[in-house]
Amino acid sequence: MNNVTPTLGTDVSSLPPEGALAALGRPGGGSVTTLGVVDFQDAVYGPITYDIASLMRDAFLSWEEDFVLDITIRYWEKARKAGLPVGDDFGAFYRGVEWMGLQRHLKVAGIFARLTLRDGKPQYLADAPRFINYIRATASRYRELKPLLRLVDEVEGSAASSGWAFGRL
Repeated sequence: MNNVTPTLGTDVSSLPPEGALAALGRPGGGSVTTLGVVDFQDAVYGPITYDIASLMRDAFLSWEEDFVLDITIRYWEKARKAGLPVGDDFGAFYRGVEWMGLQRHLKVAGIFARLTLRDGKPQYLADAPRFINYIRATASRYRELKPLLRLVDEVEGSAASSGWAFGRL
């Protein structure tokens, strides 16, 4: 399957300007369920999952999982009807969306670390729990990503739950 198609652009900043955040539901802006395209500068060819991952797995906004699934399914259905290379298996497509979102959040984690440690701008750390939770949630759903989850645990100084139990924990 050829899953490369025009996208909003991989060169678009992962750190949108405050005006864009306000338009997408940041305090002082529109409602939390308002969706919109921030910009489409630097449009390039890239993974078909990039645009929907960018909208649904934002570093500054959190959406309820049922809303994310609903929008992603609608996107996938419309993309299929339009002949875009999203494949016939929604599960495989959604995995690609999650992994693309994971890649974006790892990139943002690095950017935020640099802004904090090198540039002395710790204000971005307020949003860190959101994208760290995205990283954890995605890494915990896929066997191939368990080593990444262990690394995140090690870096954060936390230990993943392990062991056997019967009944409730």
